[in-house]
Amino acid sequence: MSKKPQLRGRAARLARLLPSGPSQAARTPFVLLVVLLLGGGLITLLILNSSLNEGSFQLSELKKETTELTDQEQELQRDVDAYAAPEALQRRASELGMVPGGDPAFLNPDGTVRGVPGAAERSSALNPDPRPQEVASPAPSVSVPVVPSPTPPQASPAPSAPAPDASPTPDPSATPGPTTSGR
Repeated sequence: MSKKPQLRGRAARLARLLPSGPSQAARTPFVLLVVLLLGGGLITLLILNSSLNEGSFQLSELKKETTELTDQEQELQRDVDAYAAPEALQRRASELGMVPGGDPAFLNPDGTVRGVPGAAERSSALNPDPRPQEVASPAPSVSVPVVPSPTPPQASPAPSAPAPDASPTPDPSATPGPTTSGR
């Protein structure tokens, strides 16, 4: 005889809340829910993986394009450097008929000219071409406007006698002072 033991007190009240016999609850909705969650998770992973692969292909294409553009930039920079070389500039300038300038002349702040301006002449050392060259016509003179000073002009001495404070006229054979290259 197997008889269940009798529960008393609090245990008896809790035992009444639990089913006493074999469970007859339907397990189909629970199994269906688990299968749907697993299937949805797998499909989501598949879509995520596909989008990551697509991004990877785009990234590799962009890296390839960047490499090609970098190579093209370096090639263009080499071309620019070759055109900027002094020998190339001199050759191109002589093809255009340009000649190196002579000694420069400077305009002082008081309006006097230091040095002797003149037309540049073609040098035979710079021109390896044995054919005779045309002589360049002298450049037209350029007038420089003189801005009047705010003080009234003083009477100038006679043209035959130089003023005691006037600077002497520079010697044409003298070399001008140091210049800047402009860079």
